[in-house]
Amino acid sequence: MDIMEMKKETDFKHLNLFSMKYRDRLGNKKAWIFASRSKEPVVAKGGDFVSVPDAVVLVPWHREKNRLVIIREFRVPLGGYQYGFPAGLVDEKESVEQAGKRELKEETGLDLVKVLKKSPPVYSSSGMTDESVSLLYVECSGEPSLEFNEDSEDIEVMMFSKDDASNLLKTPDIKFDVKSWIVLSTFAELGKF
Repeated sequence: MDIMEMKKETDFKHLNLFSMKYRDRLGNKKAWIFASRSKEPVVAKGGDFVSVPDAVVLVPWHREKNRLVIIREFRVPLGGYQYGFPAGLVDEKESVEQAGKRELKEETGLDLVKVLKKSPPVYSSSGMTDESVSLLYVECSGEPSLEFNEDSEDIEVMMFSKDDASNLLKTPDIKFDVKSWIVLSTFAELGKF
């Protein structure tokens, strides 16, 4: 595989389209288009490992209520609501943990108390984008609040027991974020994540 050419097609703040021409393993010329949050996509860096992800996805466990925190959020590309976890972009010069603390407060009103585990940058849809995220498993506390939501956010904060998660997964015709479905499925089966 050989990348021959890449061109930025759009100029937006948080997400852009790039087109590229490449040769496949047999030497045939091909074209591809993908989205990236980076000014310089991973492919432009020679496919090097990304040490700081574009975003953080929080898997929050509420200490006092002994429940997994889930959000139901309107997602524009889906034209409807999706069940998932609080998430957001990692700002420049911000650690994953700092971004996680900020995003948890902004989206749920809850306070991050303790980081339990952090994944390396992972990719959930590498056929369409080079966006990377780190999963941040955390303990949190406080009362849910939407006071810190941005105008573009339409979020409902929920807390789930093992049985609640199991029932949600059996509900037809609802949309899930892939990472959240995997974590919820494990939680519904084992009672832990």
